Amino acid sequence: MKDAETVMEKKKQLSKMDLVRAYWMWNFFSHSNYNYERLQATGFVQHMAPIIKKLYGDDPEEYKACIKRHMQFFNTEPYFGGVINGMVIAMEEDKANGAPISGDMINSIKTGLMGPFAGVGDTIWQGTLNPIFIAFGVTLASTGNMMGPVLYAVLMLLCLWGLGYFMFMRGYTMGKVGIKQLMESNLLNRILVAASAMGAITLGALSANFVKLSTPVVLNIGQSQINIQEKIFDTLMPHILPLLLVLGTYWMLKKKRISATKSMLILVLIAIAGGVLGIF
Repeated sequence: MKDAETVMEKKKQLSKMDLVRAYWMWNFFSHSNYNYERLQATGFVQHMAPIIKKLYGDDPEEYKACIKRHMQFFNTEPYFGGVINGMVIAMEEDKANGAPISGDMINSIKTGLMGPFAGVGDTIWQGTLNPIFIAFGVTLASTGNMMGPVLYAVLMLLCLWGLGYFMFMRGYTMGKVGIKQLMESNLLNRILVAASAMGAITLGALSANFVKLSTPVVLNIGQSQINIQEKIFDTLMPHILPLLLVLGTYWMLKKKRISATKSMLILVLIAIAGGVLGIF
């Protein structure tokens, strides 16, 4: 009994405050010293520093080995991908308490998961939530309301921090076993497809509402005059010109790999030429 009690007393256990502190440090330091050799590795070590000290502070060799393994190349989406951080902390805690977990196993988990979670996270933020929040902000700003950009910033931060905190803590709770089950359930792929569809729908709605393009061209057929915009486009294919403009811009950026600056310049030149010729 005494031996068991001694083991329990010496067991290294992280507190809720340790996890919260690690989460906020990851929030603010995930891209500190971002470089092409290791990308987020130094930020990862920074947010792990208090955790490493608490778990391995009494063992200099394990302390150095932990810092060294987390200085390996790492890169993921920092909020949705924070589930990896939580899981790694749980694994390090188990390892410090004698579980048969090697440093290579921890690095393998990080390397194997950083890509899938980066893809899902980028799709959710850049392709779904960001356009939705921009739509809210632009709608207000277009009426002259200065709360437009403020609303966008507040919504974005609350969502980033809220979901980021949930994923970080969820990773710690689930551990590597739970993440393995998540990957095998194909849930990430379903989330990715749903987020991509939602993002495409949102961008389509934004294009219809905020991209303005019309033509004043009138066709003279005998004694009749037909306004192409009113009689054809607005009747048969509403917003077809804004849609073509958006698709053309996408084609330049995605297919032709034309930079955003050059694409904007091309659009300006097309607008000037169309105005001078009376086409648009």
